[in-house]
Amino acid sequence: MLVVTGTGTGVGKTVVAAAIAALARTGGRRVAVLKPAQTGVAPGEPGDLEDIVRLAGEVTTRELRRYPDPLSPEAAARRSGIAQVGPAEAARAATQLDERHDLVLIEGAGGLLVPFGPDGTSLVDIAWALGALVLVVAEAGLGTLNTTALTAEVATSRGLHVAGVVIGSWPREPGLAALSNVRDLPVAAGAPLLGALAEGMGALDRDAFLEQARRGLSPWFGGEFDAERFEKEAAAQT
Repeated sequence: MLVVTGTGTGVGKTVVAAAIAALARTGGRRVAVLKPAQTGVAPGEPGDLEDIVRLAGEVTTRELRRYPDPLSPEAAARRSGIAQVGPAEAARAATQLDERHDLVLIEGAGGLLVPFGPDGTSLVDIAWALGALVLVVAEAGLGTLNTTALTAEVATSRGLHVAGVVIGSWPREPGLAALSNVRDLPVAAGAPLLGALAEGMGALDRDAFLEQARRGLSPWFGGEFDAERFEKEAAAQT
């Protein structure tokens, strides 16, 4: 099992999860994606899991709770009156999916410590209950080193293992900060750079998305991304 968390909102978690799922499917693996809490989406509207299926193909998906307000799961639950999601419920759902699949991805909402309940429980508690690896999805530009380091520090202090960091949206024309961060992000995360996905991938058709996923993700996921080469190319542009 792999918990996909971001350093914040809008960093590309869903696209990264879809890319991992697409490569795993191509490799013949049975994939499931769990979204414990979807916020900011009304009933009947497509959410993150629908985007993953659109991009990655037929994977098993499960959404435990949906809240209409674009807030933290705890605040959205409080406003809507819909029951909150606890770590035990999410871990139980992930374990059930794990029994029938080769890979289970758990996609968070926002960052690792975004609250799911009034007691402060969050995605970090779900990951701990599962003993799952954590993948950090980070931004490319200014500010990302701090948020990446904080995310990794929280994960490791809670007894979790950070498998690596992926840049969720690598800009078509990267600036100096993004180019410099290629070298520094693995240091901030205390874990290897496992990919950099091209900006705008979420708008591609399924075949083009798969090809970009292969280019942008490490062999650890079944891709072709070479972190050392990517770092050298970035350094040459600075």
